[in-house]
Amino acid sequence: MREAVVVEAVRTPIGRRGKGLAQVHPVDLSALVLEALRERTGIAPEVVDDVVWGCVSQVGDQSGNTGRFAVLAAGWPESIPGTTVNRACGSSQQALDFAAQAIMSGQADVIVAGGVESMSIVPLGAARATGVPYGPKMTGRYGMPTFNQGLSAEMLADRWQLSRTDVDAFSALSHARAAAAQDSGAFSSQIVPVDTPTGTVKDDEGIRRGTTTETLAALKPAFSETGVITAGNSSQISDGAAALLVMTPEKAAELGLTPIVRYVGGAVVGDDPVAMLTAPIPATAKLLQRTGVSIGDIGVYEVNEAFAPVPLAWLKETGADPERLNPLGGAIALGHPLGASGAILMTRMIHHMRDQQLRYGLQTMCEAGGTANATLVELVG
Repeated sequence: MREAVVVEAVRTPIGRRGKGLAQVHPVDLSALVLEALRERTGIAPEVVDDVVWGCVSQVGDQSGNTGRFAVLAAGWPESIPGTTVNRACGSSQQALDFAAQAIMSGQADVIVAGGVESMSIVPLGAARATGVPYGPKMTGRYGMPTFNQGLSAEMLADRWQLSRTDVDAFSALSHARAAAAQDSGAFSSQIVPVDTPTGTVKDDEGIRRGTTTETLAALKPAFSETGVITAGNSSQISDGAAALLVMTPEKAAELGLTPIVRYVGGAVVGDDPVAMLTAPIPATAKLLQRTGVSIGDIGVYEVNEAFAPVPLAWLKETGADPERLNPLGGAIALGHPLGASGAILMTRMIHHMRDQQLRYGLQTMCEAGGTANATLVELVG
């Protein structure tokens, strides 16, 4: 089996809904990170066999084949194909898995994997405005007319006995870690500034400095009057894009590029679609069994902060070191531009691995419908 390596990873700043990136078309945002990969690596776009692109709300300005359109918007040759993947919040993480699988199987030598979401332009839930996504057979099977992630998060908090203080304290820590990372310059080398009609966006916009457990305690529950889930311990609605350049080690050497990480393995699982957010736990177990790496061997874990109970439940079940979990903050502080989040988390993680010389990094994300991806990478050199 051939190996797959990531030689570069870039992302835009994560924009708050209606703020800095709100006027940038998602295809143009995608093209920006494609061009950044080209500029940073010096590759000729002609060597790229495919572009695999995550995007979740595929309506309106995101209704076409965004991956292909991004290639054209970047000015790359028309001969380069592109496709768009939707595995809900894990779409661009799945794009990386697909890219690595194609390279390892010998079907391609160089692929760009990434994703985009403009939740300012295409609002959350826009796809439901024209229909019901589930269908009567699915809703009949589970005896419910719809599936609500907020209520699913409440289920997790109840099942794993997470109090309001627990989830708010974790959320305040997310903001504190993100602020510290931003101040230290940890994000600087991975971010591509975005020029907009109102100015240049250079930094992630979601961080709320000075957030404490006490300030979060003032917020009202969002989904249940007696619940613990609020806007403050949930991921932010955001805009952003990210891209990773994936190839064989041999191709990297031929092109004069230095790999950052080696793709070790990936796993995807399905779990209860009602509780919905639990799948990162079995996805992690499946990945560790498949790769033979133990949880204690891993230097950093990126578990997407869709809601605070997701990483907290994951911690309880895996026994992982909480100090290694989302050390640069997560989606509660930085934002969650759905189709881009997988690639953004991976970009953040592999830069952190290189900066801190951590051998292994594990990323996992809960996804609508009760699925989850888990991916393991290893630092090269």
